Amino acid sequence: MGNDGGSIPDRRDLVRNKPKAEQADKANQTKARWLFCALSKRKLQEPVVSCALGKLYNKDAIIEYLLDKMAYGDGEKICGHIRSLKDVKTLTLAPNPASASTDPSVDSSDRPQFVCPLTLKEMNGVQPFVYISTCGCVFSQAGLKTVTASGSPKEKDSPPAEGEDKDNLPLSLCPQCAKKYSDDDIIQLNPSPEEELTLRFALERKRLLEPPKKKSKKRKNDTSPDESEPPTKKAASLPGPSLNPAIAGASRAVVNELAKEEAKRKANMSAAVKSLYGDGSKRKETFMTMGTFTRYA
Repeated sequence: MGNDGGSIPDRRDLVRNKPKAEQADKANQTKARWLFCALSKRKLQEPVVSCALGKLYNKDAIIEYLLDKMAYGDGEKICGHIRSLKDVKTLTLAPNPASASTDPSVDSSDRPQFVCPLTLKEMNGVQPFVYISTCGCVFSQAGLKTVTASGSPKEKDSPPAEGEDKDNLPLSLCPQCAKKYSDDDIIQLNPSPEEELTLRFALERKRLLEPPKKKSKKRKNDTSPDESEPPTKKAASLPGPSLNPAIAGASRAVVNELAKEEAKRKANMSAAVKSLYGDGSKRKETFMTMGTFTRYA
């Protein structure tokens, strides 16, 4: 081969390797989780709510989903665990005090809108953030731990007062609104898949332990004397359906007319035909009528 203007293919031309799977940009994924609504994919705007799994939503998007489950194609997959507005908590967020950049090359959508009110760290996914489910205040995890650890021991370690249950004793006070909360009330925002699975199990367990809804009981005094009677007696006492007199008269006229036509037809039968069909009385069968069925037999 050669000197004919052709080419000799090598292995790279004959064997093609399987292309590598495309990997999503982690920076874009983090930006989408912390700066945009998980349901509508629009930028977060107050009021912002969060569910028991720590996802961030615009409240108007959740209301649209609850009114029409088909408003968003993947709504059931993203927030199918949300049954009503009681399953979400409105968050108290601190706006970012830093001024927006005047550089036109910098995208303004990359600027975090909210910060931690304790440490002023931006809520951009670099630092883990949590919220308290009792009041909805949002803090960075490190800032809340620091404030809680520096609290007075009387708040955390004081024994319960007389008549107060240990399980219901609050452990700390919210550093922003001073509402009481326990460690179980701290929910992490946008947790990892493993942590989200743990939160989902905890949510399902909590719902299984919920008491069933009580049905309204009928008072015995409300039962009327007619309800105590057996159904057969009630059915017998009910009047039958009333017929229109004109319709009843027309029905009787049709029946009489049919009876006259039948009698006239039988009167015109010959003796041979009458002997075959008979008058309905018991008679001896012949070879012609044996094993047959007639309407006059």
